[in-house]
Amino acid sequence: MSDFRRVTESLSVSPQVTEADMARAAAEGFVLVINNRPDGEDPSQPSGAAIEAAARAAGLDYLHVPVRGGPTQEQVDAVRAAVEAAGGPVLAFCRSGTRSIVTWSIGQALAGEDRQTLVNQGREAGYDLSGVLPN
Repeated sequence: MSDFRRVTESLSVSPQVTEADMARAAAEGFVLVINNRPDGEDPSQPSGAAIEAAARAAGLDYLHVPVRGGPTQEQVDAVRAAVEAAGGPVLAFCRSGTRSIVTWSIGQALAGEDRQTLVNQGREAGYDLSGVLPN
């Protein structure tokens, strides 16, 4: 079972999920899963296609926005738009959850969200955003 970490009412992040986690995500009220992990980073990780199939079978929408290193502006914009349009809670994941929360938080900062609020939200979810958000 993966550790779904609530960041806001609209977003939770998680380390790598499994196909079995998708039914749990649906039961917990998520409507969209965002996969920020590129396929093939680790031979033991499930493929994006397998996660997508499980998500859709559980009634969830699915978006693959693979991030290698720091996110690009296009990736930040894609995640921000998807979270805004989701119509309910979103679960984003990668290997540790860090790329997911960083990608989301940069979009929030660029949209005018208070930096310290974002840092605090990250800290409460177990992530340090102090070095990645613009001052």
